[in-house]
Amino acid sequence: MRILISNDDGYAAPGIEALYAALSPIAEVTVIAPSRDRSATSNSITVHRALTIERAANGFYFVDGKPADCVHIAVTGFLGFKPDLIVSGINNGANLGDDTIYSGTVAAAMEGFLLGIPGIAVSCVNKPAKHFDTAARVARELVEHVQLSKPATPWLLNVNVPDVPWREFRGLRTVRLGKRHQAEPVEKVTNAEGREQWRIGAVGAAADAGPDTDFGAVADGFASVTPLTVDLTQYAQLRAVASWLEVRT
Repeated sequence: MRILISNDDGYAAPGIEALYAALSPIAEVTVIAPSRDRSATSNSITVHRALTIERAANGFYFVDGKPADCVHIAVTGFLGFKPDLIVSGINNGANLGDDTIYSGTVAAAMEGFLLGIPGIAVSCVNKPAKHFDTAARVARELVEHVQLSKPATPWLLNVNVPDVPWREFRGLRTVRLGKRHQAEPVEKVTNAEGREQWRIGAVGAAADAGPDTDFGAVADGFASVTPLTVDLTQYAQLRAVASWLEVRT
């Protein structure tokens, strides 16, 4: 199996090193990641300038772009082959519920999914995280399952692992995404030049966080595993919207 690893914390982040160490013994692994921290960049790609790819001393490639850039460039030409699987992470911090909309970690795996390749996004829920080794073992178990089951169609998994030693880890739970409360208000600050600026507030606390959600699973000591889809169509409203258009005509 040929695996492409990426992330949004940058090629030198401890999470990506732990992920590479866990997967390289069981697969042919290539790492292509951003040159620096690109958290919360979502699925944005760079279209107004060319990107540079360099190689670090440890063999990892790094790109002066975003997570989706890394995967898109790798899959559509740079690698010269189509990976069997994209694994993104291990993120330093959670990607639960609404976080998936903003997450560069999820976006890297999603970019592969959009290009027809299965993807797994892996996050360690504390920030700063301590037990990347636990999340790496979870990632390896999931990849080994993929190797055995060989899914017929691409899929996308969002995985959040409690930041605990392996001996305290309780297992995996397949759950839906939860939802956060509204984010904290913006903060008005003044920079060194005396100019007024605005800082985005912290994410909201968990709101929809029952045992069947990713929030609930992690709170109970389990890794949450959530299959994601990219179809944004609100099918339940198609008929209602169509009726508005019929009225107009």
